[in-house]
Amino acid sequence: MKKIIELLNDELKAAFSACGYDEKYAKVVVSNRPDLCQYQCNGCMAAAKEYKKAPAIIAGEVVEKLAASSTFSKVEAVNPGFINMNLSGQFIADYVKEMGSHEKFGCDETKKNKTIMLDYGGANVAKPLHVGHLRPAIIGESLKRICAYNGYDTVGDVHLGDWGLQMGLIIMELKNRKPELPYFDESFTGEYPAEAPFTLAELEDIYPCASRKSKEDAEFAEAAHQATVMLQKGHRGYTAIWKHIMNISIADLKRNYDNLNVSFDVWKGESDAKPYIEDMLKNFVDKGYAYESQGALVIDVAQETDKKEIPPCIVRKSDGAALYATTDLATMIEREKLYHPFKYIYTTDKRQEMHFTQIFRAAKKTGIVPEDTEMDFLGFGTMNGKDGKPFKTRNGDLLRLEYLIKDVEDAVYNKIKENRDVADDEARETAKVVGLAAIKYGDLSNQASKDYIFDIDRFTSFEGDTGPYVLYTIVRIKSILNKYEQTYGAENLSVADRMKDFVAPEGASETDLCLLLTKFSEVIESAYAELAPHKICKFIYDVANVFNSFYHDTKILSEEDETKRRSYIALISLTKSILETCTDLLAIKVPDRM
Repeated sequence: MKKIIELLNDELKAAFSACGYDEKYAKVVVSNRPDLCQYQCNGCMAAAKEYKKAPAIIAGEVVEKLAASSTFSKVEAVNPGFINMNLSGQFIADYVKEMGSHEKFGCDETKKNKTIMLDYGGANVAKPLHVGHLRPAIIGESLKRICAYNGYDTVGDVHLGDWGLQMGLIIMELKNRKPELPYFDESFTGEYPAEAPFTLAELEDIYPCASRKSKEDAEFAEAAHQATVMLQKGHRGYTAIWKHIMNISIADLKRNYDNLNVSFDVWKGESDAKPYIEDMLKNFVDKGYAYESQGALVIDVAQETDKKEIPPCIVRKSDGAALYATTDLATMIEREKLYHPFKYIYTTDKRQEMHFTQIFRAAKKTGIVPEDTEMDFLGFGTMNGKDGKPFKTRNGDLLRLEYLIKDVEDAVYNKIKENRDVADDEARETAKVVGLAAIKYGDLSNQASKDYIFDIDRFTSFEGDTGPYVLYTIVRIKSILNKYEQTYGAENLSVADRMKDFVAPEGASETDLCLLLTKFSEVIESAYAELAPHKICKFIYDVANVFNSFYHDTKILSEEDETKRRSYIALISLTKSILETCTDLLAIKVPDRM
């Protein structure tokens, strides 16, 4: 389905050509003066130079060709040579009705048959999720849904940090606490226990304790480093401990991600790259891609066009240990083997930009991925407290994510109880949904690369540019539709069936709502092309505002003219469906009541 702007461009191209002018000047844009017109064309200015004719004369000739068009309610030439246009109500009605007949409301429904691999989440095993894990999870989940809506097959991989130094730290701390365990007996040849020698709570205490100790005790830090190397080389006892850690941690991580309405297709980690590393490094050396530098193995990735220094990519440390670059490149080998994606999207802290520049270049230079593979790094900014500093607890630790969610839920619950007479159980359930929406919308409404202030009071407000405001608008529409069905005995029709009753809009707010809804496909395509969930947030906030103006201007249920009433119901049904589609792309659920 063509966008309105494309249809208008086609019509003006024909008019320019009919007047003897090159159609390249017939470019239509949304008016920057909506008080004067809805759309405008400024091409007559440029055409005047080529054709040695006053722009106003050219504009007048083009307008004369457009005068009989049913597309416009008004089309006029304005000095010094603008063409101002307003669409006819019938043209708008026909376009919106066609949107309603499409499953994706005018978006391209073509199945692309191409796979996009999304790497997001990045949680570290043995550590609880904290506020620093919020952004990669919800940005990545939204991107995955946006890609899928645009017709691509998607694979979301959590890519767990399960093979790094934290494992060595845990192993050494466990050894200090329980040296009698068979995992530390080099002569033990039996089967290791099926049950882990620690609980989740104990594991969550072991790591921070070990981390602090490593900063104060150089000997312990070195032992942890050696334990990490031994684990990566397949030490039998350490591998058994690692499996215990994985089993306990992943179950807890899945529970926490489920609470965020975030899911992954693949639960792989750095360790899954291990089978590929040895052959990969050998290939790098054999083919001359990598060389030794100060004992480490590196790949030059700098290019002549670089405006800043890009250091070599280190793929093996001098002691033989693997690095993030090593496992990331080996992971790509497996992803190419299993999925052969045409595009990769990595969502992590923007401070890792250099790392991803290096591995993207190394992957293409060494042939791990084809040269034409699209590789995108979406680096996000920091989530800060009201003091402008990274969000932390009073003692300086990163706040656990489940505690943050609970704080926001409590704030929403209190607001619900203050303003409405609602049973506690219902208020709590609503607060869970609305609280999560407040968190996600508060984050996603910002451009991902920018830092932002996490303000619970503002995010949980039911007014302004917030998740609760958007949800309240959708719930309001649901309530109107329910009352309509109860009052008039109407069936629960689909949007497509409802839209058959839609007639030309009359009032300004109704027209504004229609015109805004027609931008849906443009927003969705732009959000995909620019990896920009914030554009969807901006759109749904605008739609919520314009709908509420229409709601206050219009007697929807009490309209006596049945044709108008049914038309209003059709329009708000479409509005609800588009808003719900957008919130789903943001992984935000909508309650039935608020």
